[in-house]
Amino acid sequence: MKYKIDVVRIRENSITLNGWVIGKTPESKATFRVIDESKKPVRFRHVATRRDDVSQIYYKKIYDKDFGFDIRFPYERGNSYWLQIRCDGKEQRIKFNEELIAKRSSVAYKRREKIHDLMNMETVRVAAEFGKKHGIKALFLKSKHKLQGLDNDYDYKEWYDLTKPDEEELRRQRQEKLPASPLLSIVIPSYKTPEKYLREMMDSILAQTYGNWEVCVANGSPKGEGGTVEKVMSWYAKRDSRFRCENLRENRGISGNTNAAIAMARGEYIVLADHDDTLPEHALYEVAAAIAAHPECDMIYSDEDKLDMDGGALFDPHFKPDFNPDLLTSVNYICHLLIVKRDLLERVGGLRHEFDGAQDYDFIFRCSEAAKGIYHIPKVLYHWRCHQGSTASNPESKLYAFEAGARAIMAHYERCGIVAKKVEKGVDYGIYHTIFDIAGNPLISVVIPNKDHTPDLDLCIRSILKKATYRNLEFVIIENNSTKKETFAYYKAIQEELPQVRVVTWEREFNYSSINNFGASQAKGEYLLFLNNDTELIEPRLFEEMLGFCQREDVGVVGARLLYQDDTIQHAGVVVGFGGIAGHTFIGLHQAENSYFHRAMCAQDYSAVTAACMMTKAELFRQVGGFTEELAVAFNDIDYCMKVRAAGRLVVYAPYALLYHYESKSRGLEDTPEKVARFNREIGIFAKRWPEILAKGDPYYNPNLTLRKSNFALRDLLKEKIGEPYRLEVKV
Repeated sequence: MKYKIDVVRIRENSITLNGWVIGKTPESKATFRVIDESKKPVRFRHVATRRDDVSQIYYKKIYDKDFGFDIRFPYERGNSYWLQIRCDGKEQRIKFNEELIAKRSSVAYKRREKIHDLMNMETVRVAAEFGKKHGIKALFLKSKHKLQGLDNDYDYKEWYDLTKPDEEELRRQRQEKLPASPLLSIVIPSYKTPEKYLREMMDSILAQTYGNWEVCVANGSPKGEGGTVEKVMSWYAKRDSRFRCENLRENRGISGNTNAAIAMARGEYIVLADHDDTLPEHALYEVAAAIAAHPECDMIYSDEDKLDMDGGALFDPHFKPDFNPDLLTSVNYICHLLIVKRDLLERVGGLRHEFDGAQDYDFIFRCSEAAKGIYHIPKVLYHWRCHQGSTASNPESKLYAFEAGARAIMAHYERCGIVAKKVEKGVDYGIYHTIFDIAGNPLISVVIPNKDHTPDLDLCIRSILKKATYRNLEFVIIENNSTKKETFAYYKAIQEELPQVRVVTWEREFNYSSINNFGASQAKGEYLLFLNNDTELIEPRLFEEMLGFCQREDVGVVGARLLYQDDTIQHAGVVVGFGGIAGHTFIGLHQAENSYFHRAMCAQDYSAVTAACMMTKAELFRQVGGFTEELAVAFNDIDYCMKVRAAGRLVVYAPYALLYHYESKSRGLEDTPEKVARFNREIGIFAKRWPEILAKGDPYYNPNLTLRKSNFALRDLLKEKIGEPYRLEVKV
């Protein structure tokens, strides 16, 4: 038997445990028992949950079984309790009391736990099997990344305390008169809300530094069961007329209750919130300030984090990008805090009960489609209480919500005229993968520069021809100053063997941009796929995955997910600002590991992608002038993406388009003074061409996250001031 307690929390007068247990086989069944100090049984609530990660690690396969558990039992402070786990005839007892739980919550303990988790999860057997499958280097990297967070500059609580407004700033906000002071209507559906949580929510609103607000609570608790909400809201209403509550005497469902709260609202802007969450004191001030600064925007959202049930800990912050339509079709990343102008809400309508479980997701889609402007406040303005049964802590407990989410995405596509075959589960519940219909059977020209290295080129071409399911392809090989006789013999042989392969000759000095522009001019396809010769196809549907996005009118460029030979990430999108100019995201993360909010496995818009595998429309390529030939070596692909974005098109990262990239075997390293000087010169050229994004920061990357690492870690407070633009200094 193997087990792990992942989370232990005291929540009011109860202890909640989240973890997993497995036996010798997937069919092994675990039983649980809780006893007190007198060895008497304690009644407890047990909810079985899926743990596909555990199933995959230990059984090497995803089983439709519940290896995880959520257990809650009553707790009296000062007493000790034991959880007994039995499986395959063996028993384990785990002790819990206030002192031990407090110890577990310390930063030092958590760091020791990460090391212990590594030793516990990766047994000798599992480690040996993983190493056999992926190699010793991959095992080392996976083990290293299990310690992810140990090298972070800050624990989130410490970081949050250092970045939140101090008392002086809060006083200033209370005294400031903003140029626009709209009435903000906070609409809250309530259903049998525990008094403690409802009071915490109301108190957090009462503490706001911005005062022009009203609270509209629709109490959907059935007649005879809504007394607590009615009593609490009556108490607040008597003390402050800004609090209002309507007792519906029936549960109309989450959509109906929310719509009832919206109907009560008198404000120009509607602020959607849940009944058991909280707002930081400066939340509404930041909303009002954003409205004043961006009056053209009728939809606003912020960053958020999670709040544990006893309200004592903040964790799992979600620092979001500016509006990212393709990420929104992968996951409801907007969520909280959401503010919608009244006239926009009236145009799109309220929440729809047929999408209950994902009613906010459907509403966000409809608002984003009709909005005149969408603004993202890159600050945590919402604390989402995380408890059993919520999608925040246990996605499996609301599987119906994710099915409703898939329907919301399909409805969005239908309204936008995008033809999709289906929306399926992505890397996790709540993460979606869309399979698009391909219009017609367009010719795709695969443009590959090559200098010698014919074994690499041959592997590249044949991996596509052998594995790819899309067949209407031509290969345009650009011969670039090869010196080996066998290279030209190979060219002759491959063209005779494969009629879809053509070799064209570049007769001038090396210039990546010029070479690819020349190759594109020789291509006959409606779409161009620029591809490095040191790549190998992994995903047979690579072309369909990329073409599904690229055929859309609003998309100009599509990039792929690229892996190193050891199955770690080489490219999962590009952030302008990494390393001073631009860099790839999630470099070195093993493909089997989770990235920041699963971003490596979410289709999304980025400022740029790498041309090691990049699809674009041939007509658009000509319209924007192709690659900038002044950038002979570096940043030409980033520059091309920037030109496409300047033309009003999106750059999309398609994670299910997957290849190996063996990294620049053809060109060599920048290892001479001349090459280094050229590289530095091109940094200056790029900085001159795109100064605004370097000064203000990449809109698809959150300014609270670091530019020093590619893993979306918290920004270093000692080196960079939070809340200010990037202001990168680039010597030109």
